[in-house]
Amino acid sequence: MNQPLAYVHPGAKIAKNVVIEPFTTIHNNVVIGDGTWIGSNVTIMEGARIGKNCNIFPGAVISAVPQDKKFNDEDTVTIIGDGTTIRECVTINRGTSDRMKTQIGNDCWIMAYSHIAHDCIVGNHCIFSNNSTLAGHITIGDYVVLAGMVAINQFCSVGSHAFVTGGSLVRKDVPPFVKAGREPLSYVGINSVGLRRRGFPVEKIREIQDIYRILYQKNYNNTQAVSIIEAEVQASSERDEILQFIKDSQRGIMKGYFNQNK
Repeated sequence: MNQPLAYVHPGAKIAKNVVIEPFTTIHNNVVIGDGTWIGSNVTIMEGARIGKNCNIFPGAVISAVPQDKKFNDEDTVTIIGDGTTIRECVTINRGTSDRMKTQIGNDCWIMAYSHIAHDCIVGNHCIFSNNSTLAGHITIGDYVVLAGMVAINQFCSVGSHAFVTGGSLVRKDVPPFVKAGREPLSYVGINSVGLRRRGFPVEKIREIQDIYRILYQKNYNNTQAVSIIEAEVQASSERDEILQFIKDSQRGIMKGYFNQNK
């Protein structure tokens, strides 16, 4: 249902049961899936691919051109997964030639005034609290929670099930399953509350704790810790995910709080 005071470009592909409120503008080359609600004063620009049953609140700007001087009007997109909620005044920029897309997964909740820059890839079931800011080329795993006013440096990665405390500046990669806090950002434990809420058994949580004790609390360097974890911890999907994240890290992983001055 389109309100007469909304503008929808004839080239946009809008499912029949999408609701578009007054004073919203939808540009050419936009696709919006079934059951999505678009609030008033939303701007959806070229290249947006919005899934089913999303909710986009007033003032949001989706798929604006990147804030990147190297951008040369490449044919890039912004992909929003099914069931994702985007609150007031969120801005999400489309990709550049690096990844050709910016992508938000399914069932995410992006709270007011957050910014997601070009070429970010965000997993499923993520929660970004108010004023979370992602610079370009960032990768976020599934079930990541960013508390309010978190700022993440470009090219960083945050592993799945991680929790980053409010007001944090993320300069290094944050491994999976952990809590990150303090300044400079440090390992402060595993995200045991989040893991319990998502059905991880006690034995699995203890296994993850044991892995991070080796990595952060035994005074090993990362290379030594990885070798010990591979040798002493039984293989599992969680162990392998942690090890692969460390091996793939380009910026290096954050340190433990007690290792910051070493």
